[in-house]
Formats: sequence, C-alpha cells, structure tokens
Amino acid sequence: MSRRAFVVVADAVGVGALADAAAYGDEGANTLVHVAEAEGGLRLPTLQRLGLGNIVEISGVPAADRPQAVFGRLAAQGPGKDSATGHWELMGVVTPRPLPTFPDGFPPQVLAVVRDLLGQEPLCNRPYDGLRAIDDFGAEHLQTGAPIVYTSQDSVLQIAAHEDVVTESRLHAACAALREGLAGDLAVGRVIARPFTGPPGAFVRTDGRRDYAIRPPGCSYLEAVQAAGIPVHAVGKAWDLFAGVGIDVKHPAPTNAAGIASTGMLVDTLDEGMVLTNLVETDQVHGHRKDTAGFHRALREIDTAVAGWLRRMREGDLLILTADHGVDPAAAHSDHTREHVPLLAVCAGLEGHRHDGPMADVGATAHAWLTGRPAPGLPGTPVF
Repeated sequence: MSRRAFVVVADAVGVGALADAAAYGDEGANTLVHVAEAEGGLRLPTLQRLGLGNIVEISGVPAADRPQAVFGRLAAQGPGKDSATGHWELMGVVTPRPLPTFPDGFPPQVLAVVRDLLGQEPLCNRPYDGLRAIDDFGAEHLQTGAPIVYTSQDSVLQIAAHEDVVTESRLHAACAALREGLAGDLAVGRVIARPFTGPPGAFVRTDGRRDYAIRPPGCSYLEAVQAAGIPVHAVGKAWDLFAGVGIDVKHPAPTNAAGIASTGMLVDTLDEGMVLTNLVETDQVHGHRKDTAGFHRALREIDTAVAGWLRRMREGDLLILTADHGVDPAAAHSDHTREHVPLLAVCAGLEGHRHDGPMADVGATAHAWLTGRPAPGLPGTPVF
C-alpha cells in the first residue's frame, strides 16, 4: 500500500513562550491563547476534536474527551524565530548559530549592491513594518525610483517596489542576485521581494512576493524522503524557505485559498509522497498587523479545510498540523515571537495521546511513516 504524508504549517500559530523567550523580548508570548482572548473565544470544531484544546487552555476550544490526534507542543532547539529556521527545524535541520540580523539597518556594502542592481540609493534601511514602509516611503519611491529596503527582528532583507517603477520580474531578478551576493556575516536568512501597486494612500501588495532563502545548513528529512525514492511536493512558500533543496515539485500559493486548494488537489490525486504546505496568512496578512479577527477567520478557514481533507484521506495517509513560530498580538512589537508550536498528527486507527518534544519530531514522523525506518544522523523521534 502506497503511503502519503501531509505536513501543513499554519504560519505563526504559536502556543506559548519557549524557555528562552525573554532573551528575544517575548516573555509570556502565546499567540493562539491571546488571539482567542481578543476574539472572545475561537470556533474551531475540527481542530477541537483532534485535540487542539488539549495542548493549552484556549478560550472557545475546550479539551476533547477523546482526542482524535496525537497532540502536544514542540520546541525549537536552535536559535531564532524566523520562518526559515522554523521550517528547517520541523524537517530536522537545527541552525547551529543565529542568522545575522540588522537592527541598525544594513551596512554600506549591502546598500551599494542594491543600488547597483536597481539604480538608486535605497530608502528606509531600518527595521520597519512592511505595510507602513510602503505607506511612509511609497510616494517618494514613485517620485525618485529609489527602492524601499527594510528589515525586522528576523534575519531578512526586504525590498519593496511599485510595479510602475520596477517590474515584478526585475525585482525578482534583483533579489535573486542579491541573495547570491550576500555571504558570511551578511548572509541573511531571506531576501524577500515585495512588489506593490496602487496610488499613494491606497498602496496594496501584490501576490508577487518571493522569498529567496539561504540554503539549509544541513541535510533535512525532505532530502531523506527524496533519497528513499519518494517524491516531495511543496505548497506555498515552503519551496522558497528550503531554496528548493529536497523538493521535487513546487506548487505556488501566495494566499491561503490557493494553498488550501493545492493541498486538496494533492489529497485527491497524489499516488504517493510527502507534501509540505505553508499557509501564510495567519502571519503575513493578519499576524504582523495584530488583526485578531482576521487571524481567527483564517483559522476557521483552515479548520474547514482540514475537515474536508480528513474525509478524503486514505488508509495509508498521515496528516500533521503544526506551525513555525509565533506572532503574538499582545506583544509590544509586531514581529515574530519565540514560541512553542502545536502538534496535531492523525492517521487511520490512531488513539490520541500527548506528545511534547522538539520540532524535528515532525520530520522524523513523516519520514518513518513513509519509509518505515529512521534517518540516521537526523534529530527527532516519531510521535507514534
């Protein structure tokens, strides 16, 4: 019987501060709990039945008497709270040292490369909320052609440009070239293209975001699955976060609707293999804006999608739901938060129980499910 494993990452849905969260300014963070409090309780019936409310106490999501999934909290073993390092850890790659961050902006040699690629001295060059960046600097960008460069607490370099000034293809090419040119202490985790459009006062981001990530610093469970002759599919920005390493087929999905649709298509049509899906909107659209109503709405859409996938799952299927970090709306800042991530793992005939451990247990579980054996040298243990 051919087996399939679906790993779905709901971006930034953290479930409580890690032991070292205070070192990141994130003491007391708990994204899911604080979203629930802000919304007067969550309504997530499918995830409730699986055991979401058994992981932590969540308003509106009571603990299930008989959880239908393995449930628990998983912790990062390496530093950081970035989407790249979070996804890497889920797939068994623990970052040995923090990726470089630039709280005072990027040094002249980086700005010089951006200037050479796009023809103008960059604007902003400091930690900045992405939507505020285009609101505050977009008009000047339209007048001068200067790209908007900004960062955050994470290891990212983001370039925003209006499509009337820098075409999407040119912006993508510039970010790809910049990615190749950043090395050593300047090698940020991701270079992100952020095209936008519209008139001043009504700027909107397009679906043309692209993440150009540094290659993972070690072998992942994706590569181990691939080495066993099993195809690996990536939905959404998962391909970007691994720079394509260990992935056979890329399914672009700039929105949750697209990611849910692509995952559903693979549930219906894939003969065998592994699928790694990132659903981005709880982070990108709602999390950084502290939009708890939108966050809840996105969770409800995921809940409905999970119900549909479970109805169509085959006997040899495994579904794991998790996250990569937090983005607590109660935090004083608007960046990611250093948190545990949830675990919900379900397959036919499974009796629910609690499992807490490292994030790498996700990759270890998917690999063992698909191959029937461990992957020597990689961290993590299967959850059942």
